[in-house]
Amino acid sequence: MSEHSVRPARPADVEQLIAIENAAGERFREIGMSFVADDPAPSTDEMLRFVVAGVVRVVDIDGRVAGYLQSEVVDDCAHIEQVSVDPVHIGLRVGRALLDDNSERALAAGLSAVTLTTYVDVPWNGPYYRRRGFRVLTDDEITPGLAALRAEETRRGLDRRPRCCMRLDLREVRL
Repeated sequence: MSEHSVRPARPADVEQLIAIENAAGERFREIGMSFVADDPAPSTDEMLRFVVAGVVRVVDIDGRVAGYLQSEVVDDCAHIEQVSVDPVHIGLRVGRALLDDNSERALAAGLSAVTLTTYVDVPWNGPYYRRRGFRVLTDDEITPGLAALRAEETRRGLDRRPRCCMRLDLREVRL
């Protein structure tokens, strides 16, 4: 069980969510990946649509959003589109709480797996997700929906460093 309370995002959170995504993106600039930091966060209207659709969950710490996770169903899996943690809260297991909540909700919805796309070698990306039980998918395991998402990432210029698709098989792990 996660140590932080996770709740659905509210319209009043939208500006904080955008600020968190921008701040989290700045960490990539520090490792020579300015193209990630420069990739625009969703607009206020886009983020509000995600929040109203119920696909964004947040962790609050001291009355402020500390991180968020956006997840939607892609090819019958709970696909994590975005997870961002405010840099001031790194190391407080905010990301873990969000991932655990997402997995628990996916299982309750009858989904068998969680998927995501990420950078292979960025410490808080691929290596982190591997430690959390995700595995890298082979090319023949990539579903049509994941392939479309990867094509969009390539179109946006996010493939300047190696990326991969990952999967967490929920029925093989204990939450």
